[in-house]
Amino acid sequence: MTENDAAAVTRVGPPPRHHLALMIWVAVFPTLTALQLLLGDLLAGAPTVLRTLVLATIAVPIVIYGLMPPLQRLRVRLLARRS
Repeated sequence: MTENDAAAVTRVGPPPRHHLALMIWVAVFPTLTALQLLLGDLLAGAPTVLRTLVLATIAVPIVIYGLMPPLQRLRVRLLARRS
């Protein structure tokens, strides 16, 4: 990648809402599904609000720090490829 290519990649702006919504869905759905499969039996007797609190407390950091950065880099690469 040349310096001009790197500059073009860094100029990609923030995602439009529909891109962001898709990226969030792609990150959240499998994360919640995996957590339900892993913790579903453990949380089965818990009240709905407590189950939701536990799942959200675990899922949000996974999505924000673990899954969204690679998805954003993928979006930038795909947009750079189109230009």
